[in-house]
Amino acid sequence: MSRHATAPELAQAKAEGLHNIGEAAQLSGVSAKMIRHYESIRLIPEAGRSVAGYRLYSDADLHRLRFIKRSRSLGFSIKQIETLLGLWDNRSRESAEVKRLALDHASELAEKIREMQTMQRTLEDLARRCHGDDRPDCPILQDLAAECCEGGGAGRA
Repeated sequence: MSRHATAPELAQAKAEGLHNIGEAAQLSGVSAKMIRHYESIRLIPEAGRSVAGYRLYSDADLHRLRFIKRSRSLGFSIKQIETLLGLWDNRSRESAEVKRLALDHASELAEKIREMQTMQRTLEDLARRCHGDDRPDCPILQDLAAECCEGGGAGRA
């Protein structure tokens, strides 16, 4: 259901400060494809429409899109963003819950960083053991071809 009782002409909508999807994408930094996706999963409200059927977005919609973009840039999942948007919309919220969500996410990121650093060390170790010359023997390929990875696989030659 559209947010506008009667669909305005596009020129009238623009005069009222509304934006078509291309303008919304440019002003928010979120692609038109992602705007449509966020609308389809209800992260943003269903867009109003012009008489010709063009989606129309308000400044509040743009602000919400920027919030989503910033949240994504910090690595929050869609589910986490739904929660954050709910908290943002709830002016009687307690900031303690927002802080808990942020700290939980920071902890998840720290674990991912540890895992990636372990992968990096393993690859660097394998690369150090590889001669990198015209011989076919390659500890990197041997490790990748190993059937079991318990212990990281870096110990095999």
